[in-house]
Amino acid sequence: MLKLIIHPNPILRTKSQKVTDVLDSKIQKLIPEMLETMKDSNGVGLAAPQIGQNIRLLVIGHKDKDLVIINPKIIKKSLLKDWDEEGCLSIPHKYGQVKRHKSVTIKYLNEGGQEQTIKANGLLARIIQHEIDHLDGILFIDKVKDLADIEY
Repeated sequence: MLKLIIHPNPILRTKSQKVTDVLDSKIQKLIPEMLETMKDSNGVGLAAPQIGQNIRLLVIGHKDKDLVIINPKIIKKSLLKDWDEEGCLSIPHKYGQVKRHKSVTIKYLNEGGQEQTIKANGLLARIIQHEIDHLDGILFIDKVKDLADIEY
């Protein structure tokens, strides 16, 4: 399992660099390690900056198939937005209400380097927006209505 970077580490505030060679052995090795780290941490998504890598790569645990998203670009956003609760592996034990687009369409490269387009709605759209924010140095606490501690 990879070590998670915890806020306020400055790498979480750095805009990530585009991946130039998806098939590079370092990238290909990193992908399954990120998926394992996400799952072992009970996360639903993980962006490369959260494990100390300044690249535009993220993974999402999806019910049908895990998603590997490289160099994502949001090409369409719904006008409708909604509020929902979010947390973050890099900001443990905190959560809050964040307003996000209800649906987004993104273009990206998959782990094989092929260009893909996906239209995501609901929770998947929220996760994608949260993880893309990480690639731009933005954290959910920047958008949260009221930050609260998780109570056990």
